[in-house]
Amino acid sequence: MKQSRFLSAAALAAVTALTLSACGGGGSASADSDEPIPIGIIADLSGATGDVGTPYNEGMLAYVEHLNDNGGIEGREIDAISNDYAYEVPQAEELYRRYVNDEVVAIQGWGTGDTEALRTRVANDELPFMSGSFSEELTDPEDSPFNFLVAATYSDQMRAALNWIAEQSDGEVGVAALHHDSPFGTSPVADGEAWIEEQGLDIDYSSHAMPAGTTNFAGVLSQVDSAGAEYIIIQNVASPAAQLARDLAAQGGDQKIVCLNWCGNELFVTSAGDAAEGHVMVQPIAPVSTERPGHEDLLSYVEEQGGDAADIQVSYVQGWYAMHIMAEGIRHTLEAGEDLTGAAIRESLETMGPIDTGGVIGDGPVEFSADSHRGSTTSGLYEVKDGELTVIEEAVAP
Repeated sequence: MKQSRFLSAAALAAVTALTLSACGGGGSASADSDEPIPIGIIADLSGATGDVGTPYNEGMLAYVEHLNDNGGIEGREIDAISNDYAYEVPQAEELYRRYVNDEVVAIQGWGTGDTEALRTRVANDELPFMSGSFSEELTDPEDSPFNFLVAATYSDQMRAALNWIAEQSDGEVGVAALHHDSPFGTSPVADGEAWIEEQGLDIDYSSHAMPAGTTNFAGVLSQVDSAGAEYIIIQNVASPAAQLARDLAAQGGDQKIVCLNWCGNELFVTSAGDAAEGHVMVQPIAPVSTERPGHEDLLSYVEEQGGDAADIQVSYVQGWYAMHIMAEGIRHTLEAGEDLTGAAIRESLETMGPIDTGGVIGDGPVEFSADSHRGSTTSGLYEVKDGELTVIEEAVAP
């Protein structure tokens, strides 16, 4: 991959032995420099969320290559430094220290646990930080001044799911929130319960962890049955969600699954097979099957590389646009004649106005402000029909 550097999680152990403690501050580059722009990437390729982390990372690196092949940003290429942290928070922290020492100007992270663990250091080092995590905890600039979320939070997705379920029901309905056993999984669970109370929804709500490494979810589904749930909202990645769908079908269960972001994708559909039929996805990133204008450059790149558009997962699209939004913040900074400091990039992202995604994210452009780093609030609703994600509603906001 052009202008990218990569280390596996195994190689990282050797690197971290040589890593110096960060002595404060990220990178800074003069506005009139022609040097490549270094961006650090913390990726999960081999850990618990690697099934969706891998295409997300591929999408980011593909965008970097596409951008560099087309002149970069103001004539400067991005130097993407991508490393696998295997979904281990200590490895993410080591990578972060290394990137600070490498003087990157921004970081693309991944998980909720590690993103939240790094939040204070990110603020102290003034490093703009985007992430695969859509935890609502990261949207308030008072608490997370350098974190930016490009799409609807997990909590907004949960609220959209609960609203939709309430609309389908006459009278009280049971909902079980099944979640990854991690900060990522629990992120929207309490907010879902609070939303039911705030909106007066007639929903009987319970939550249940999906233990990592489980190969049969019969026990969890027994808990769902005992709770009287008619709907199952899943906050997890695609592989365990697909296993649960297969287990549900095998035991003749009739609950409808509603997948949030990281299982609301094509991998869930292909992995679950016939068991995916009729289930619903809350997905803030439009899959390529929706043929939005914002997919055109991405699909052209894929075809130029000899790839097949049919193989492109929405997680890849999400990675492509996360890097695009970061690149646009950097572009705005350089066009303003400012040096590439973290503070300057943050100000650009907060003040530059709407960032067009061609209809790929939410119902319009992504936009941040000094008061909110929540780039969008809307998600699409999709149903699996004949193995395809078909649109129920294009832009649903809580």
